[in-house]
Amino acid sequence: MANVLDIKRRIRSVINTRQITKAMKMVSAAKLRRAQERALAARPYAQMMTSVLQSLVSRAELYDSETGELKHPLLAQREEKNILLVVVTGDKGLAGAFNSNITKAAARFLESKAGKNVDIEAVGRKGRDFLRRRYPAALVQTRNLAEPEESLTTAHEAGERKGPIQVVGEHVGILGKVEFRQARALAESAIERYEREEVDAVYIVFNEFKSVIAQRLVVEQVLPIERIGEQTVRMAEEMSLEEKRKAKEAAISAGVGLRGASSGGAEQGFALQTDYIYEQPAEQLFRSLLPKYVSVQMFRALLESVAAEHAARMTAMDSATNNASDMIDSLTLVMNRARQAKITKEIIEIVSGAAAM
Repeated sequence: MANVLDIKRRIRSVINTRQITKAMKMVSAAKLRRAQERALAARPYAQMMTSVLQSLVSRAELYDSETGELKHPLLAQREEKNILLVVVTGDKGLAGAFNSNITKAAARFLESKAGKNVDIEAVGRKGRDFLRRRYPAALVQTRNLAEPEESLTTAHEAGERKGPIQVVGEHVGILGKVEFRQARALAESAIERYEREEVDAVYIVFNEFKSVIAQRLVVEQVLPIERIGEQTVRMAEEMSLEEKRKAKEAAISAGVGLRGASSGGAEQGFALQTDYIYEQPAEQLFRSLLPKYVSVQMFRALLESVAAEHAARMTAMDSATNNASDMIDSLTLVMNRARQAKITKEIIEIVSGAAAM
């Protein structure tokens, strides 16, 4: 049996670990509240833009009367030969299976696109490290979305492929404070490549966040745009019942609301009934707003991924805190048994010595 002093040291170490995990849980809960507020604040703009675009669809002439082709290149659908995949993970660990689940979903998507050329844009340090260990990195210069847009240089401009699947961009450190200009730069790069027909489709892999207990991994098609206002989800994976139970317990203990921000269906329905009067021609407005719509979709994905990461870290730290408490109880029981055995041994030695005299 272990020494009582060694067991005490281990108990003290586990107590210190429990204090750290509990503090990290509360920090993640506070960040989760702020992330939910940011996602909620960004929704009215996105809903109104979607409403205006849906109104413009009925008024604008989207097809060329002579050729019959779509006027806007972002609506044109082509056979998928070259694909751009944006993988959104976190920059830090200690979030349970959050990052590994996203990379596994990306790997399954890549398997489903076998035989096609796939360029990967990695957002987040964990995804970047995972992808660069498995696929060649064709980077002329590491992209940093915090820099001015004209300073961005990527491998696809050189036209040299390192393999069927390659990493052409990495964006590390932007998820700490997501800004719209970062999402806009990422979207504009994808739009430019799509309009030049360098890629035939753009997908994004991220963790969609609705509430603490309503999250799912999705592979969403960003380009081409099939239907405005609706997500084009190609792959999806829901949370298990056990994961929902743990997330619910963590949220209740941290004081985080279980209900996420409302989707705003009522406001959107009201907006759709509004009769807009446009000063510019409908075709001109539609052409200028559609790229902004793609940027908003990217921004939404980044915001929801950040909220989902904080929720996952809060749940993981809650489980770690509970496990530490269980370990302390178990070690305390072992220590008491060791102390009792030591006392019993000393009593036997004293009685045996007295009997010998």
